[in-house]
Amino acid sequence: MSFNRLSGGRVVARSRIQRTIYPPSRRRPSCDSLLEYRGLHHDTQTSIEKTRNIGIIAHIDAGKTTTTERMLYYSGYTRRLGNVNDGSTVTDFLPAERQRGVTIQSAAITFHWPPLPEQSVGETKTQKGGRPLLSPSTEQNHTINLIDTPGHADFTFEVIRSLRILDGAVCILDGVAGVEAQTEKVWSQAAKYHIPRIIYINKLDRDGAAFGRTVHEIASRLFVWPAVCQVPWFEGGKGRFYGVGDVVNLRAYRWPEGKDGKIVETIAVDELGEADSSFAEEIQKARIALVELLSTYDDVLVGKFLELDGRHLDIAPDDIVAGLRRCVLNQDSKIVPVFCGASFRNIGVQPLLDAIVQLMPNPNEVVIPEVSVGRVEGNLRQLMSGELLSKQAQSIPATGPKGKKLTSRQPMAVISNLEACALAFKVVHDARRGTLVYVRVYSGNITRGTSLYNTNLCVTEPVQRLLRMYASDSVDIPSLPAGQIGVIPGLKHARTGDTLISYIGTNPKTGPPPPINSLQLRPIDVPPAVFFATVESNSLGEAKAVNNALELLIREDPSLQRSVDEDSGQTLLSGMGEFHLEIAGDRLIKDHKAKATMGKIEIAYREALLFPSQPQTAIVNREIAGKRAKACCTATAEPMPENQKHGNSSDDYESNVIENGNSITTLITTPNVTTTEDPAETLESWNGRLPSHLTSETLHMSLRNGALAALSRGIQYNFPFHNVHVSISIDPRHVLFGNDTSTAALSSAAREATKAALTDAALKDGTALMEHVMNVIVSTDDTSLGAVVKDLNSERGASVLSLDDADVTMSGVREDLPRIDLRKVYAPRDPFEGGTTFADQEQAEMNNSSRQRTINARVPLREMMGYLKHLRSVTQGRGSFVMSADRFERVVGQREKILRKELRGY
Repeated sequence: MSFNRLSGGRVVARSRIQRTIYPPSRRRPSCDSLLEYRGLHHDTQTSIEKTRNIGIIAHIDAGKTTTTERMLYYSGYTRRLGNVNDGSTVTDFLPAERQRGVTIQSAAITFHWPPLPEQSVGETKTQKGGRPLLSPSTEQNHTINLIDTPGHADFTFEVIRSLRILDGAVCILDGVAGVEAQTEKVWSQAAKYHIPRIIYINKLDRDGAAFGRTVHEIASRLFVWPAVCQVPWFEGGKGRFYGVGDVVNLRAYRWPEGKDGKIVETIAVDELGEADSSFAEEIQKARIALVELLSTYDDVLVGKFLELDGRHLDIAPDDIVAGLRRCVLNQDSKIVPVFCGASFRNIGVQPLLDAIVQLMPNPNEVVIPEVSVGRVEGNLRQLMSGELLSKQAQSIPATGPKGKKLTSRQPMAVISNLEACALAFKVVHDARRGTLVYVRVYSGNITRGTSLYNTNLCVTEPVQRLLRMYASDSVDIPSLPAGQIGVIPGLKHARTGDTLISYIGTNPKTGPPPPINSLQLRPIDVPPAVFFATVESNSLGEAKAVNNALELLIREDPSLQRSVDEDSGQTLLSGMGEFHLEIAGDRLIKDHKAKATMGKIEIAYREALLFPSQPQTAIVNREIAGKRAKACCTATAEPMPENQKHGNSSDDYESNVIENGNSITTLITTPNVTTTEDPAETLESWNGRLPSHLTSETLHMSLRNGALAALSRGIQYNFPFHNVHVSISIDPRHVLFGNDTSTAALSSAAREATKAALTDAALKDGTALMEHVMNVIVSTDDTSLGAVVKDLNSERGASVLSLDDADVTMSGVREDLPRIDLRKVYAPRDPFEGGTTFADQEQAEMNNSSRQRTINARVPLREMMGYLKHLRSVTQGRGSFVMSADRFERVVGQREKILRKELRGY
């Protein structure tokens, strides 16, 4: 393995310099030829070892979509280069994306690298020294399932749900801006899911680009060791950027100016001295640094190094690539390969594709997915071996036929009928094809015509078609094997984060047998909404159509939430930010053709209790949905104690769950519970039996749902409650009335009792108002630093945490990560950089008034409304910021008086 082959092209010897001529890409018209390409793609046998599921992550405007377009062009998928500014890209296909030039939703696309055999000429020439330019071990076609993610902070959920199902990621950095705030955020999100990553430093053709400075920022702000695999090549040392030096293979690649990037000149280092001796020396210096870094964490490479008596340059490229791959897969090494280029100038993309194929893991090499069966948690391997089901059987008094306890052979019998297990990670509504559900298959094989059971919603749906997606286009496929990403059209119920299983002999009505019917993959966490706006239909006749359009929009993007104000009857749409809601309103009206108007964007506050309530009992004895309903329960409400703010617990009699910032305890009265001051007086014994249509789990869930409904609306200002502990108790000896006590009756009783308790506490001393406090990272130049800090402190009530403190994360807390000694980090000198040593460089940077500075602060969300426009005016357009929700805090002092006056309207 080596970074030798740049795209499976034809290599022609030209004097002592190799020139690679890339074959003409297959045309991408709208019908027959396109289907031919995709049919060829699908017919090629794809093994799981030859599959790469990767994502492109970055700060906004780092060049993600442009890089993706070049990948598609060089792989033969497109016949022309798409341009973001022209609105001609493949992955940004929504009208709003093309109009605004920004990625709004993630797009999945599948292609081959190297290109398919019909597009690649297999002729191979050798360089001086006998090393092949094209390595046979890397000439096999790999299938790359690529997801281009948004870079704007308001669309963080799109990144989260994409990372959840990916096996690797390419983090793109702007060579001018370096490591930016959103870069740190998506990097930490990828680390949360243990996703191997490589880095591509883009835009090195622009004025002010600094590869060396960016490498140091990778070490200081991302807490990893940058393994420089390529160094930038500038004409004459300080001229235009026109190539890269391959540190692994000791050669240089040069792209002719003004071309489409398919012709690349390849020059060996020992021949490069004639053209650029200083650059040849830099490549050798980088090779020595790379071998030294890898030898620190890879024992195999140390052995190779010792065999060659410490000659860094003599180590075979294949050995270095193998060492890099081991370090990438072993994330404890903290080594991340770094590549460089300028995608817009068509420089450096083919070597990046080679790196993806050679360094990124296949689906069998990643962290085993987490699963749960009932209350037992484990991983997919434990499930398939039967270990997880055995634990689950031991955790409950489960019995088999004739009352016999489950044997060790029964779990394997259950697992043997499990055909496939997949996670739905995205839902899209398509005007032509209906609802499209994107899935990642983790085990087994989903075939056309089978049925899938949704373990979250307990419904079974047929799989009528399977699709392989190519951005907005698709092709039918007969099956979807493990490790692959595909689309199932026509599923009516599946949502983001639902687990879908195929089970032999499933009853369409009842689903698979327990406990396999409770199998769930790790769900996708949805961040809370922080902004909201009203949505009003233009007429009463359009109200139903608007509600249907909102349902489609929310199913596509679960980070949007809809609620109805009971007093005014207005529909409220909540989202992650101002831009998020602006795009949602635009799509609602233009894409879904809803005849509605969006109101002013406002802040979502919360209410909190100041004192506890007295116990309140509610009795429901009426018809619900045409059926007799009868239930009773008692509830109390109080401010949430500190010791209840973390962790959930549950058993058959008592359950404590923290949800939406509130703690809910549901209690089924057990025998020998003292209810009077006299310990001798105890409740009569309860036999533990529940009506046949109820289980302890459904009883707890019904009571919890009722409490959540009551907590969703405040008493004074109609904002949801936060930081409240609700305790609901039910005595099964006296308040269970046979079939009349349904789940709906229990939920209604819990809702009324909780609402009464909240009202009792609120009427005593009122409620406190709570506001979202955000973690904000502001990037600006040194000249504007003072003005920005003053504005945050004096005008916006911010608490500035640090200036230029790289180890303060988006959560505002220092992570337990070792700092990287920058003096041990290799980085080539930037062409326009002064100073001669690392210390000199640092001092020069300290004296540079135009260098970027970072401000970490905590700011009330209200004060961040419209802040981007103000920040740009203060910094002459050079400032940017990113923010994430920290927690709710009580509004106090003068700000509370002003806010209450605004909410009351007087």
